[in-house]
Amino acid sequence: MPEMLAFCGKKFQVYKIAHKTCDYTTKYFHSRQLRRTVHLETRCDGQAHGGCQAGCLLYWKEDWLKPVGKGHAAASDLVRILTEGSLTGHSNNGCEEGVLWQHAQKMDPNERSPTYVCQMTQVPYASTPIAWWNFRQYIDDYLSGNVTLWRIICGFTFFLYYKVSEAGIGAGPLMRWLYDRLSPMWGGPRFPRKPGLIPEGEPTPIESLNLQPGEIVRVKSQDEILKTINVSNANRGMYWDAELVPYCGGTYKVLKRVTKIIGEQTGKMLQMKSPCIILDSVVCQARYSSCRLFCPKSMYPYWREIWLERVAVDPRRDLDADPEMQATGLRES
Repeated sequence: MPEMLAFCGKKFQVYKIAHKTCDYTTKYFHSRQLRRTVHLETRCDGQAHGGCQAGCLLYWKEDWLKPVGKGHAAASDLVRILTEGSLTGHSNNGCEEGVLWQHAQKMDPNERSPTYVCQMTQVPYASTPIAWWNFRQYIDDYLSGNVTLWRIICGFTFFLYYKVSEAGIGAGPLMRWLYDRLSPMWGGPRFPRKPGLIPEGEPTPIESLNLQPGEIVRVKSQDEILKTINVSNANRGMYWDAELVPYCGGTYKVLKRVTKIIGEQTGKMLQMKSPCIILDSVVCQARYSSCRLFCPKSMYPYWREIWLERVAVDPRRDLDADPEMQATGLRES
């Protein structure tokens, strides 16, 4: 993609091995397998795609990278992205930069808006399906360094616990109560899959804080947020996901306000009726979703302002050096 050219010739550590990814191009969010692909600490700025603000983590084929040192690319290895010339027409196998821009969108004469083409919309064409019960993927998750063995054990423990609690044997409420009491003892969050408290069909509340990039906020408690979403776990169409629960109570910096993103299913630009918030260093960890367990995609979750509260900061304090004002670390739980 044109947004990737700015990184050419630079060095990065491998963030995750992208041996799999979650597919949002259909309504069934399943995992898909990738080959010889990694994630670096590089995100799309949307400049060639209508200013999309999703900030997706980019996929890099190993063929586009050169290891700095020895060995096969693995998480934490240092790599250099091949120089721009090898990507933009200075070799027989390259293509001109203008061609990349042309392929970033398609215009149908019968439609008013373009259809955008990016890595996220093309996931099905660059990957193959992988079932959640294919255990080899979890071995790769561990061997690649993407996740720890403890995180894998905890993920499967929650998956089995959740399935039993939903089995209709009458033990669900008790199991959720026990989870709420026991999980915090090991530094974990409370039971993440709880429905909202507002009946279906009733309006959900709204709050405007006009948060701006750089401001410090605290994520409200899970109990407070459940009061703002309906039984389908949505607030004015924005879904509250279990993957957001570990961040409850944490303090983070606002990264950006988001008003438009590309819909991965349609490739069309979606305009949000009211802005949502992206928080710095807050990403989906794929801890509680069996169909995409341990996905390394690390997408930014979207936050309604009513789920956040502004934190007053003394301007004399150094936020980057003050551990109390830095993002709350998540324990392996």
